[in-house]
Amino acid sequence: MSVEILINVTPQESRVAVLENGILQEILIERNSNQGIVGNIYKGKVCRVLPGMEAAFIDIGQEKAAFLHASDLRLPVEVMLNGENPEEIIIPPITKLLHAGKEVLVQVIKEPLGTKGARLTMHVTIPSRFVVLMPDTDTIGVSSKIEDEDERTRLKSIIHAVRDSSSDDGQTEIDLTATTGRYGYIVRTAADGINEDALKADIAFLNKLWGKINNPSSSQSGTQLIYSDLPLVQRALRDMVAEEIDSIKVDSKETFTNIHAFSKEFIPELSAKIEHYIGERPIFDMHSVEDEIQKSLKRSVQLKSGGYLIIDQTEAMTTIDVNTGGFVGNRNLEETIFKTNLEAAQTLARQLRLRNLGGIIILDFIDMQQEDHKEQVMTALLKALERDHAKTSVMPFSSLGLVEMTRKRTRESLEHVLCESCSTCEGRGYIKTATTVCYEIFREILRESRQFDARELLVLASLDVTDLLLDEESDSLAELQEFIGVPIRFQAETLYTQEQFDVVLL
Repeated sequence: MSVEILINVTPQESRVAVLENGILQEILIERNSNQGIVGNIYKGKVCRVLPGMEAAFIDIGQEKAAFLHASDLRLPVEVMLNGENPEEIIIPPITKLLHAGKEVLVQVIKEPLGTKGARLTMHVTIPSRFVVLMPDTDTIGVSSKIEDEDERTRLKSIIHAVRDSSSDDGQTEIDLTATTGRYGYIVRTAADGINEDALKADIAFLNKLWGKINNPSSSQSGTQLIYSDLPLVQRALRDMVAEEIDSIKVDSKETFTNIHAFSKEFIPELSAKIEHYIGERPIFDMHSVEDEIQKSLKRSVQLKSGGYLIIDQTEAMTTIDVNTGGFVGNRNLEETIFKTNLEAAQTLARQLRLRNLGGIIILDFIDMQQEDHKEQVMTALLKALERDHAKTSVMPFSSLGLVEMTRKRTRESLEHVLCESCSTCEGRGYIKTATTVCYEIFREILRESRQFDARELLVLASLDVTDLLLDEESDSLAELQEFIGVPIRFQAETLYTQEQFDVVLL
């Protein structure tokens, strides 16, 4: 599979597009006016503790207070030592651990979404190229995407050896873990086949960085940012790039220079693959990325067969409905439905990545009668989701024929980044018809005429509504005017939406 990364940088925003076989699969956008904060480490101050929710709101210097749940608290040493294993630990109420005004070290694990503030944890993790540092545990793990057992064993033994030698030499920066005094590490997918020296360098860098972050003598009192994650472009190279990447094209000379230097120091195998794009046409236009972004904002997604998907994103969940559309098939109905669902499984997996849809997702495939068809569709869906960087969990077909799944959400969806709720319909997706508004105006005229004595009434409304009142509803209007005994005048307002109107007494 051919994989290409395109990077478009302007003074206002940075955009990273991931293409597989020439087709856009992922788009990441970071605007200078609203940079992401996931991964940032703050010294925050507890604003309020909510015992009923086992949670607390933390001031980290953002517009909205951030949310910290009890499950994300780091337990004090005396609690950790109460039991011989984690199952015996009795976690005290949150009011015993936090109180208003207390300063805490926290990390952002989820961006502010909609009206909600950022989600926090006290279990800090710091990623590098090959390893993720977990300062408050001694666990050593290996990415599940490294499937070879011999390689997993090799990597684990290297990490153990490096950590034990560091502890013996007294080089560990800070004894944070209550039980062992050693840090935990997760070996990332990029470490597959990497030698011991590279892993050792990564661990030394992370230990030193954590020593600076957690050094109480170097931090001031009050809310402050302690550690900021890399900018979007560097994060993309660190987190998304694998050996299968064919090329990385950047349209900014300054950014090209910066990431080339970054890659030479931290990811040397990528240096030769990074190139500066100097074409006259915009880089995203050359690869039809702009068109794909516009398509991803539409509710409907066309399938090659003629079928289509309907994607509805709500506050609680996202629903995806599969329809055969213009696809009539060649054999029978069951075969037509099966082929449509197979194609839909591939397409919706791509749409989840492209639109960055997260949380609860309900997939409504077309009902299939044969169990083997359901199994094949589910297999195709799981295989298509394997390339997704976000963690997904998929349940089997329910008795209603629905597939329930979750996808980890750490940042806003593409729609929420690029769009806002319609001021006319206020996010409902529909507006009242002109006829409905006409009848509302009639009721308001009756209401006003009974409450107040007026010589004349002036109705201000949109052009479509006033046209309807003076045309199709003119007979009803004449009857109403005769009934109330007051003349009614109309005025079209170009700035009024179809649902807006005012009845003014003259």
